[in-house]
Amino acid sequence: MDVLKEKIALVTGSSRGIGAAIARLFAREGANVAIHGRDAAALSVVQAEIERDGGKAIQVFGDVTRFNEIEAMRHQIEEALGPIEILVANAGGSLTAPGPLEDTSEEGWRASVDGNLTATFLTIKSILPGMKQRHTGNIITISSAAGRKPHPQAPIPYSAAKAGIQILTQNVAAQAGPYNIRVNCIAPETILTERNRQRIPEIQQSALAAVHSIKRLGTTEDVARAALFLASENSAWITGVVLDVAGGAVMS
Repeated sequence: MDVLKEKIALVTGSSRGIGAAIARLFAREGANVAIHGRDAAALSVVQAEIERDGGKAIQVFGDVTRFNEIEAMRHQIEEALGPIEILVANAGGSLTAPGPLEDTSEEGWRASVDGNLTATFLTIKSILPGMKQRHTGNIITISSAAGRKPHPQAPIPYSAAKAGIQILTQNVAAQAGPYNIRVNCIAPETILTERNRQRIPEIQQSALAAVHSIKRLGTTEDVARAALFLASENSAWITGVVLDVAGGAVMS
């Protein structure tokens, strides 16, 4: 259908998992995609998949906890593809193990907050001014069900950082709306990424699926389709929303 025909999109953290699925789907729908990550070999696989299906992608590298490196990425994308019209700030992940707050190290806290909340803040900070100048743009952030509901086994720094992404998203949506910029957030629950398929035993996957109203775990394509909806004109009057892609495990 090419609902994103010739749009310029940056998807951070897209060498694998959710980010890669979003990048592939956006490219299939006509976007020119900048894929980003730290693993050059994995990014090359994603780029080859996109190009095999007739899409266009370039690779960019940079530490998204460092503003100057994000700025360099932005300039590279603008020179190769044009101004960024769609940003998916996906880079992040759980960097601390679950456990009591008092056992959480300061280093673990700072790593999780920087790797998720700070990275999202700095990426938006780099891309948003150009969108404001052009009076158009679309930003999608990625939170987590861990930031939507408390759990005694939650990795607290990760949960706090992901909850912070939600209110960051809504504040940016309030500021950017007058510039015709939409800003929304996706909060996935347990997603069967390549990593999760390896680390969660099948018997535990079945137990986890049972707590969902829709009795299965999520796929990366489930999240990608939600991102496509928010990136497209099908959601033209939606902003400031936290969309739970959670199979009914989160209802609010």
